Amino acid sequence: MRLYIIRHGETQWNVLKRFQGRSDIPLNDEGRRLAKITAEALSDIPFSRIYTSPLKRAFETAQIIKGSRDIPLITDERIIEIGFGEYEGLCCDKDNYNIPDPEFMNFFDMPQKYKPPKGAESIEDLRLRTADFFEELAHNKDMINETILVSTHGAALRGILSHIANAGIEDFWRGGVHKNCAVTIVDVNNGRASIIEEGKVFY
Repeated sequence: MRLYIIRHGETQWNVLKRFQGRSDIPLNDEGRRLAKITAEALSDIPFSRIYTSPLKRAFETAQIIKGSRDIPLITDERIIEIGFGEYEGLCCDKDNYNIPDPEFMNFFDMPQKYKPPKGAESIEDLRLRTADFFEELAHNKDMINETILVSTHGAALRGILSHIANAGIEDFWRGGVHKNCAVTIVDVNNGRASIIEEGKVFY
């Protein structure tokens, strides 16, 4: 099995550096442009199916890359973005920073010390559900020869990759947040995964 795991295209909240989480923000025009460039670069890849987060920005990215392929496009809640609860929509840009918790940026800087705001999801829970998604795919004997696209989000993607690397939570962000429409290739053999290429962009 070969997986192509992509972070969604750009949204206006990406531009403004607002935390999106579960907020259902669509792609902007630039996001669609990047997805179309990526779709062209992947046009010869023989995808047999696509899994996507149900959020618009990931779903539309998946649709654009699917193109005219007659293959299943399957939504899966386990690869939705991490939820930020009451902090969704707040801004981490230095000129417009408005997050009230002075320790909130532990989310990126020291994830082992991150405390989710009210209504948010923990990094540990994100890792568990994305790992569950990945392991279900990796051990599906009916798909061992398939090439599959997975369209997801920045933190959810890192959840999958940190599981593959068996990394501690302190190393959750090792490799950083992938750029919009960056693609990571993972090979799975006998249930064991190896990262072939990480965070490749085509624009």
